[in-house]
Amino acid sequence: MKAVAKTEPGGTNQRQIGPIGTALRAILGFLFLFGLGIPGGVTTIHGHYEYRFDLFSVILGAVVFPGAVLAWHWWSVRRRSTPLRATGPVATSINLLVLLALFLIPFYAPRIYFVATGAAVFYGASMMLAALRGKAGCEVIAISNWVLDRDDQVGCPVFTPIDSLEHRPKTATQR
Repeated sequence: MKAVAKTEPGGTNQRQIGPIGTALRAILGFLFLFGLGIPGGVTTIHGHYEYRFDLFSVILGAVVFPGAVLAWHWWSVRRRSTPLRATGPVATSINLLVLLALFLIPFYAPRIYFVATGAAVFYGASMMLAALRGKAGCEVIAISNWVLDRDDQVGCPVFTPIDSLEHRPKTATQR
């Protein structure tokens, strides 16, 4: 008897990213999670740089952000039957703007610096999960894709170009 692997809606169980995309996600995820996120990272408070652990940031990044994205993703999935493919230039640009807004909070709103370190926890854990699962697209929905058993994708300014280069069709001379 042959075991049949369950596939995700609109996807497959095959790795969608190559070795460079996997390594980059794992390295950046580790740096975000353990370099900036969990220890609190380097923050600016009233013009001074500080490095400290902030439990609230960890809770924000490990529970609140993933929960909010999961709730949005679950609601979004219920409204459409096709997989989400927001990978064009507009969606990728919006994603980049959100990322920059979150990570630059210590510079324009220092009183809520913990949001940036919470974002580092969330993005770091998401990148590491995406590397483990081998799924393409942006790390922002890696956790909710895993929980909802989906293969939806949002464009990522860092990983989308790398994933595209690693999965270019091979010519007859390259095979």
